[in-house]
Amino acid sequence: MEKLLTTILLKSPVKQIVGNPDVKISSIAFDSRKVSAGDVFVAVSGRTTNGHVFIEKAIEAGAIAVVCEQLPKMQHSSVTYVVVENAAFALAFMSAAFYNYPSENLKLIGVTGTNGKTTIATLLYRLFSQCGYPSGLLSTIENRIDTKVVASTHTTPDALSINALLAEMVDHGCTYAFMEVSSHALDQFRVAGLRFEGGIFTNLTHDHLDYHGSFAHYRDTKKLLFDMLGAHAFALVNQDDRNGQFMLQNTKASKFTFGLNTDADFRAKLIENRFEGLVMQIDGQDLFTCMTGKFNASNLLAVYAASVLAGLDKSEALRGISALTSAEGRFEVMKSPEGIIGIVDYAHTPDALLNVLETINEIRTHNELLITVTGAGGDRDRTKRPEMAKVAAKLSNKLILTSDNPRSENPESIILDMRKGVEPQYYSRTLAITNRHEAIKAAVAMARSGDIILVAGKGHEKYQEIDGVKYPFDDKKELFELLAKH
Repeated sequence: MEKLLTTILLKSPVKQIVGNPDVKISSIAFDSRKVSAGDVFVAVSGRTTNGHVFIEKAIEAGAIAVVCEQLPKMQHSSVTYVVVENAAFALAFMSAAFYNYPSENLKLIGVTGTNGKTTIATLLYRLFSQCGYPSGLLSTIENRIDTKVVASTHTTPDALSINALLAEMVDHGCTYAFMEVSSHALDQFRVAGLRFEGGIFTNLTHDHLDYHGSFAHYRDTKKLLFDMLGAHAFALVNQDDRNGQFMLQNTKASKFTFGLNTDADFRAKLIENRFEGLVMQIDGQDLFTCMTGKFNASNLLAVYAASVLAGLDKSEALRGISALTSAEGRFEVMKSPEGIIGIVDYAHTPDALLNVLETINEIRTHNELLITVTGAGGDRDRTKRPEMAKVAAKLSNKLILTSDNPRSENPESIILDMRKGVEPQYYSRTLAITNRHEAIKAAVAMARSGDIILVAGKGHEKYQEIDGVKYPFDDKKELFELLAKH
């Protein structure tokens, strides 16, 4: 579909246009390698690359318009140049305009926070789908357009991909869409130009400080979602988290809270917590779910609150929630023939690991061993590594430190960073096995009937990234097969 350049620039703050503003555009590209004839190239300045360097390459590939923050020294008379303050911001609004503002034709609900985003977004998608509302999902695990699955590469895709996916959802008759909104996406304006029906805040703990530099910047970036919300929308925050009220400051949206431990608009009571599932009470109604853990009780309460605020009948929401199962790689439980319990979870932050281990310790008898296998990703926040190991060593009977996704880093160096967090009294219960398969194998070999093995960090991921190469690796498959052979 062709669009006039002026049409797709309609809501973008433009400083200067050099050339014909009414040129017809075939598509938008911000990667010069993906430019085709008739495209507009948006020169986005990132942390590692500057799109302005590739303007000439984009023109050679057929770009007939360029959106940039600075006019290049060499200009082509056949090319239209548009100067903007921030190219990433402009890209988001251009993408929305190019795809006819799809978020305005959906009830789009965004979920942000450190932990729980994937679970809440996925459960909302499943709940509304099973209640008869065609829905879309944008998540870490996968993207969905009603029942169609589209592979996911980022927690929140780039602005162009987001709007393309939302437009496809509209074309497929979806009425709702649920998306994870990462701090990176907010900071990089990937969700600018979207109209959200609601925003949900889960919690805020130690993560991504390699990117944000400080906890304050990380927190302030998360708040941007609530600053974006209009008066028509709802803002739903976790009252149990001390940052919940901060998120609500100055938002134009209607404000609501949920909580297990505090006075909130939506309250729940945890009655039983077992490996087989939870018994909880929401709005005075007892509810059984096969999901486990206090953190999942909080997630389910958020799902209930958001579904009611988004238009579901309370009783319909409660019936639907009781049938939900956890998102892939989120506290997935399996059992060996001889009674060893295996758990796979995506926990890759100190707080997430703490939540999972505390949940296990609340349920277990303590007459059995709890063996934890975990690592930390390379080329990411190094400060959380010792904190993760400290938590895992303290709350487990045995700890095996191993590789996660080392990426370009030496895996032994990552493990060494983690070991610094292990307190001296726990040295004897901690060992390091760099090869992740061998680490899981060792955990299974240690275990006896009734023991519990937690494999944490990768969850749903089906690969391990080493030196820039993604090798097939699935924690759940590895653990299941090793337990079956034990």
